[in-house]
Amino acid sequence: MMLDPAKSITTPTNPLSVLSAAAGTSDKSRIRDTAEGFEATFLNNMLQSMFTGLEEGGTWGTGDGAEAWRGMLINEYAQSISKSGGIGIADAVERELLALQEVSQ
Repeated sequence: MMLDPAKSITTPTNPLSVLSAAAGTSDKSRIRDTAEGFEATFLNNMLQSMFTGLEEGGTWGTGDGAEAWRGMLINEYAQSISKSGGIGIADAVERELLALQEVSQ
């Protein structure tokens, strides 16, 4: 599985910046993508912590590039979990963003 730099996770820290990015549109899929991106970022941080302290080797091997491969693999895990239903964070974030959008109009 190759990492596509065009699909890297970028999540704004201010929810209103998400709304301004989608201003003038009723594109719920864009808000959903942002919510899933936020969930993937959360999962990435959680999984990074979970894998910290494990012995080197295993899935990502040892050597100079092991840390980079581990990071990319964890990123793919996070995106895959988020896209396949996640743990419920994206749903809550989507609801809040839609509510903020309604209030701002």
